[in-house]
Amino acid sequence: MLKQMLEGDWNSIADAMVPDAKKELDQSPYSTQLGVAMADDARRVIAGELDIKEFHKIHHKNLLGEFGDMMTQDEIERDEEPGKVKWAMVIDLQKCIGCDSCTVACKAENRTPPGISYNVVLEEEIGEFPNLAKVNLPMPCMQCDHPPCVQVCPVKATFKLENGIVAIDNDRCIGCRYCIIACPYGARSYDFGESYEDEMLSFNDATSPEYGKERGPRNENGTPFGNNNPVGTVRKCNFCLHRLERGEEPACVETCIGDARFFGDINDPNSTVSKLAASPRAFRLKSELGAGPNVIYLK
Repeated sequence: MLKQMLEGDWNSIADAMVPDAKKELDQSPYSTQLGVAMADDARRVIAGELDIKEFHKIHHKNLLGEFGDMMTQDEIERDEEPGKVKWAMVIDLQKCIGCDSCTVACKAENRTPPGISYNVVLEEEIGEFPNLAKVNLPMPCMQCDHPPCVQVCPVKATFKLENGIVAIDNDRCIGCRYCIIACPYGARSYDFGESYEDEMLSFNDATSPEYGKERGPRNENGTPFGNNNPVGTVRKCNFCLHRLERGEEPACVETCIGDARFFGDINDPNSTVSKLAASPRAFRLKSELGAGPNVIYLK
């Protein structure tokens, strides 16, 4: 049954991750109408239906009125060494058994709070009784080549690294959540400040490793443009960038008991991920959008 599923069938399952745009932005202090309009136009840009310069021309005035001095369209200088490595992940859907070890490992590694999980495994029953089967669809961030989330960020807090990873600068993020609704894969979450402190003693005392520097205890005192912690900002999977910098694989890859996940440099023609990505079994979710996801699935 799994082999009979088409890309469109998997796309339908993935749609469960996409939040309701109005409900999401109604919780934000910023304009819902502007956020929805920018998300729609950002997807038109990646689909080749709208020029990026026209995109900025359309929304510049409204962005300036909504965000004032916080808004910028200038590129932010980052401390980053250029390189030829482009990280990608391949997930073999025939090997995924739905054990959720990737989800647990990710939460433990990144110390994500309640309600936030960077690695969700969606489950779906297909067929009709008695010919039934359960399929599993792991959903990390796709680390797109043309991420619409980057285009809609009014403060340039979300950006793409040279190695292909889409990252978030939580010192710049103001929590407008425009990126959340622009992402066609539902890979982003807003940190409301919830905690496991009652269940896990000293949970708030440790810093999530993904942010790359000591930010002090987790609390609700973070403020836009200079948070002491990620509370009030947007969070997402970044392929465990802190582990990659140590020469390790992402936690979800290392702990997958079914060996369903593969990770490496897709620019290297001799790498496992490069060879698997060229397999006739390989496909990308919602490829018709033009975002260019760097998580490839094998059906």
